[in-house]
Amino acid sequence: MDKIAVLIPCYNEEKTIAKVVADAKSALPDAVIYVYDNNSTDRTVELAKEAGAVVRHEYMQGKGNVIRRMFREIDAQCYIMVDGDDTYPMEFAPEMVDKVLNHNADMVVGDRLSSTYFEENKRPFHNMGNSVVRASINHLFDCKIMDIMTGYRAFSYGFVKTFPVLSKGFEIETEMTIHAVYNGMQIENVIVEYRDRPEGSESKLNTYSDGMKVLKTIFRLYRDYKPLGFFSLLTLVLMLLALLFFIPVLLEYIQTGLVLKFPTLIVCGFTVIAAIQSLFAGLILSNMAQKSRRDFEYRLTCVCEKERKGCKEE
Repeated sequence: MDKIAVLIPCYNEEKTIAKVVADAKSALPDAVIYVYDNNSTDRTVELAKEAGAVVRHEYMQGKGNVIRRMFREIDAQCYIMVDGDDTYPMEFAPEMVDKVLNHNADMVVGDRLSSTYFEENKRPFHNMGNSVVRASINHLFDCKIMDIMTGYRAFSYGFVKTFPVLSKGFEIETEMTIHAVYNGMQIENVIVEYRDRPEGSESKLNTYSDGMKVLKTIFRLYRDYKPLGFFSLLTLVLMLLALLFFIPVLLEYIQTGLVLKFPTLIVCGFTVIAAIQSLFAGLILSNMAQKSRRDFEYRLTCVCEKERKGCKEE
């Protein structure tokens, strides 16, 4: 088991990967640097090897697939994940490692949004998207995470080995954050500087399609992790719709003593039934989510015990 592993997911980053590896070795001389190539067509692999990194491959395209592979294959007491585009200075890595190894942090967020991100990032829709996602998750999950979509993070062994990677692309950062928040893991924040990509280096993130995937991920995870809140909201919407269509029928009945819009009344009745079913679905799924939380705590205890045994053997 490595003490510190630096994980660098890469796709066509030949302009920056050598510098990122060199900076990581300088900031964390005791760390093992892993570069996971995701079907690059340029000299990324060659340059990473020359810089001294351990190069491995993930052939299924997508950042989420790369992270799944990294988390499965690497055992370490502390993991630093950083993008290969040289937008995150590695001098902040020792502080992030210290919070994991010496202060029991499960995930450390490299917070760009509190420093230079909005000045350095030249893509205004990315800026707006980060703000919207941060506000949405903090509101829905009652937390105060400063940067939801940062690619600069540190993790404990327990987090990595219990995190179920479901996303295939860039929405993986959102999934990581919500997983840590929901399961009550210790999350720390380190403000880091951000610099835009150097000239000639292109972002792989599509503002619109990847932005929609992130929003869908938030919707899905809120439904899965907070089913009572989700289905209670659905219940409220259905009841309001039923009431909206029922009021004219009721007023007509009061005035004439007759129900002239039987189809509308029938639809209102079915809508109310659907609302009641939605509420009970939320209650049942909420109980199942609580059981899942208890199972997760047991798995986490087993994983941490395995980590302690691995450290003692070394």
